[in-house]
Amino acid sequence: MQTIKTAQVDFYNTKLAFSDQSNNALYEAYQLFKIMNNKRLVEIGEKLVNIAFAIKLPIKPIIRNTIYKHFVGGTSITDCGKTIERLAKRNVGSILDYALEGEESEELFEATCREIIRTIEYANKSKNVPFSAFKITGIASLDLLTKVCSNSPLTVNESKRFRAVEDRVEAIFKRGYELGVPVLIDSEQTWIQPILDDIVLKEMVKFNKEKAIVQNTYQMYRHDALERLKKHHRLSIENGFKFGLKIVRGAYMETERERANELGYPSPIQPNKAATDRDFDDSIIYMIENHNTIDFMVATHNEHSSMLLTQLIDENGIDRNYPGIYFSQLYGMSDHITYNLAENGYNVVKYLPYGEIKTMMPYLFRRARENSSIKGQTSRELQLIKSERNRRKKEKQGSK
Repeated sequence: MQTIKTAQVDFYNTKLAFSDQSNNALYEAYQLFKIMNNKRLVEIGEKLVNIAFAIKLPIKPIIRNTIYKHFVGGTSITDCGKTIERLAKRNVGSILDYALEGEESEELFEATCREIIRTIEYANKSKNVPFSAFKITGIASLDLLTKVCSNSPLTVNESKRFRAVEDRVEAIFKRGYELGVPVLIDSEQTWIQPILDDIVLKEMVKFNKEKAIVQNTYQMYRHDALERLKKHHRLSIENGFKFGLKIVRGAYMETERERANELGYPSPIQPNKAATDRDFDDSIIYMIENHNTIDFMVATHNEHSSMLLTQLIDENGIDRNYPGIYFSQLYGMSDHITYNLAENGYNVVKYLPYGEIKTMMPYLFRRARENSSIKGQTSRELQLIKSERNRRKKEKQGSK
């Protein structure tokens, strides 16, 4: 892992990071992250919310004004408009991400596919939305994909359903190609990744001749992720298509380990965080070295990795707004990274999930669990907000 010797960006400039947040908004964010800092409270809260929905208690207003408001762009593409504009005023782009997942209805899969295509069409009309994104489990059954990856024989109906999945993916990327809008496939569980890789590479061959329209995601907490990334890059060169991707550390660590243990196969996860960090940063170095043949996005809430990329961009004489390199963070998190990068001229986008409140609950539960389980993640958000609130108090006192 490369050592950072200099700092071009001050990620702890909280005045800049929270400049468009009112005192009330900061207080609300502080209270929210304080709750999420307690793993037990998060576990209890998830159970209570599920019970409340099951017995039809009127809890939507509470959710809308707390965790939903903080992490979600809106209920619809149109509803996200104000958030997109607010981010754009600070030179931050948006990635519209329709967050429906975990469904099993073919009708819903078709409806979700049409909605994803609408995000591509919206991105085509808005310079503030440079990408679209989707999860394969929003348009396909996880059980079906699991069976395909296990190489078990499919029934006639299952074969028909899987062909429909391939048709949906094709329709999405075809529209991205027609309009010149890059489309990212979000990360999924490792046990369905082989079929996703097969589908994505086939689509890259079709649509990535001139531009990286089709873009994959690599979770670097997988011990094989860096080698997969390099292998797929070599395939792109050999087959004459542009390689596009996003790297993340990963979002399914606990379930991956539990499943491996239950089914008795070796865990696909790195042995420790240090190994994940090493491969994440090594992938950044590799992509910079090959930036002429790779378009990439580094999606991270880690200051060290963000600083590494800024340093390598500058050291290699690459323009900070070079269109093939993007930083990304989730909406509602790590504003100190996002806005300080944008202020210094780097390309940065927020992942902006949207959907109705009930639709968003799996995503919101994941954000809450992630924040409570990652050591220091929520504590850092709390500390930054606390620092800015204290700074404002001192500034107000000094002006008297």
